[in-house]
Amino acid sequence: MRFATRGAIAAALMIGASGCIPSNPGRIVSQPTVEPAPTAAPGTPPATESQGDGVTALPSPPPAWEARRVVPDARSVAPSSYVVRPGDTLRGIANLTGAGTEAIARANNLPPPFIIRAGQRLTIPGGRYHMVGKGESGIAIARAYGVDWSRIATANALTEPFILRAGQRILIPVDAVPRSAAERAAAFQLDIDDILTGGEPAIEPDARPAPAVTSPRRVLPSTAAVAPPSADPGTLIWPVDGRVFKRFGAGDSGERNNGIKIAVPIDTPIAAAAAGTVAYVGTGVPGLGGVVIIRHGSGLTTVYGHASQLLVQRGQAVKKGQKIALSGDTGYAERPAVHFEVRSGRTPVDPLSRLPRR
Repeated sequence: MRFATRGAIAAALMIGASGCIPSNPGRIVSQPTVEPAPTAAPGTPPATESQGDGVTALPSPPPAWEARRVVPDARSVAPSSYVVRPGDTLRGIANLTGAGTEAIARANNLPPPFIIRAGQRLTIPGGRYHMVGKGESGIAIARAYGVDWSRIATANALTEPFILRAGQRILIPVDAVPRSAAERAAAFQLDIDDILTGGEPAIEPDARPAPAVTSPRRVLPSTAAVAPPSADPGTLIWPVDGRVFKRFGAGDSGERNNGIKIAVPIDTPIAAAAAGTVAYVGTGVPGLGGVVIIRHGSGLTTVYGHASQLLVQRGQAVKKGQKIALSGDTGYAERPAVHFEVRSGRTPVDPLSRLPRR
């Protein structure tokens, strides 16, 4: 994929396209652990690899949604009711009926830990249920069925930390237009919300997500779900020192910008606005070129785009002010700049409302 760098067409597309990710295969293939070059001096960072149009990044495995394909073998379940018998569990009833445990609990207003009693009549909600396999990400599941992941996440009332479990049954909204697997893959596009809510691979029911690593030399595999940070991020800092030339919200032509654009020279160091864990590094977001996405505590996320070099890895813990990338004019950038977003949960918010005044 080629990224435009300047020009009227790129400028017109810059905001509208920045929220989508094409479903191309990942370009980077790496070993699980990255070692420095034998001739490198002490303290030299690991070698980088080109990701297209001047964007370089530390070698990393493909994202989870590329690492494990999903077979669309959802089971259709008719609406029904079930009378609880002595010894029944909600999981056992779900296995017997084919519906999802969480879906049955929602339909019957059962709070965790989903206690049921003998003689109780439960409503079994109908629909198409996909049983999640180990390593399957929400994005890969959505691709397999040709349904927007945001619809699936909403239909299943998924919440933080958005990590699926192997054996979990999730409801797949009915798609009105049947398509082949190739057509579904070609039509499916991702956005930043998809990465945050459906980018982690499913783990075993009793397993825990992997803790963040502290060094870019240690790369977590695509099969490892990363534990989100828990500490409150506190006050954010500016990722770069520059002039804001595009603000948050609707532009003059009606396009919406989910962040701000900050003009800076090429190769300006980009700093993490707060301590957190890297959720995504790559060049998959059209319009944004090189991108780093960082999760912070309290459901906060920050996004950094148009980078020319990517200096961190998915699953890496970063400190406030740590250099995570170098600025560039990649993607649909009309000039050298940093695209910066702040999200609270799944909702983009104006970064200027969270940054200190200058």
